[in-house]
Amino acid sequence: MAFLFIRSMNLHVIHTGNFKLDGGAMFGVVPKSIWNKLNPADENNMCTWAMRCLLIENNDRLILIDTGIGDKQSPKFFSYYYLHGQQNLMQSIQDAGFTADQVTDVFFTHLHFDHCGGAVKYKLENENEFELTFKNARHWSNEKQWNWALYPNAREKASFLKENILPLQAAGQLYFIGDENPFSRWFDIIYVNGHTEKQMLPRIRYKDKTIVFVADLLPSAAHIPIPYVMSYDTRPLLTIAEKKTFLEEATEKEYILFFEHDPEIECATVYMTDKGVRVKNTFSLQEIL
Repeated sequence: MAFLFIRSMNLHVIHTGNFKLDGGAMFGVVPKSIWNKLNPADENNMCTWAMRCLLIENNDRLILIDTGIGDKQSPKFFSYYYLHGQQNLMQSIQDAGFTADQVTDVFFTHLHFDHCGGAVKYKLENENEFELTFKNARHWSNEKQWNWALYPNAREKASFLKENILPLQAAGQLYFIGDENPFSRWFDIIYVNGHTEKQMLPRIRYKDKTIVFVADLLPSAAHIPIPYVMSYDTRPLLTIAEKKTFLEEATEKEYILFFEHDPEIECATVYMTDKGVRVKNTFSLQEIL
């Protein structure tokens, strides 16, 4: 893994709000008597999760990793997910000192609605039509994930929404990452396939540290124990193998894990114990910048 050191790089946490998902679905075979101590459920068995994105400022590039759920779905759709919190995508970008028009690249770890929905919005003058939130940006996926989303399996169909992705293609601003990584000067990509086909995890070199945006390989710090795998994963046994390999590497190389969905913890380091890899330290991203 080779990186070019860029002195002007800055990182900004982008909060896009919280939502709720069924606790049992999020922890798979782990019983509620255990996981409920980690992320307590409400009376409907729903747990709160963040939708935390990352903005990389690097010379003339402004790269947004994931975009949250957005605000264009129907009230019925949103009633399933209990959106809450005071933070949102656009306000968070503004709080970081930027506008949507300044974003040069939008990088999707994958195309589930809670990771890409904010990239497309209703037109102000016509709420029957869509436009891109980041009109000057290239939007990056990969061909395998795109085809997986365009022709979804029955298990994932509800997570891939055509209105989130087809406008990107129609606007001519959809690009695929192939053998050549266009961000190789800033980060490389770890590919994992247990959650969904060809999920992309950015591995970012910042100063003397390596930060990995772990997306849905590890939705939260509570998912670090190997058996804690979401029921949403299409290939749970593969996720287990991918987690084991990744966490052993993260321990050895002292990666900083950046969590997209943990309701409280932004970042953590891990270490090996007699029970396997566990959380070593937790902290905010700001503490290392």
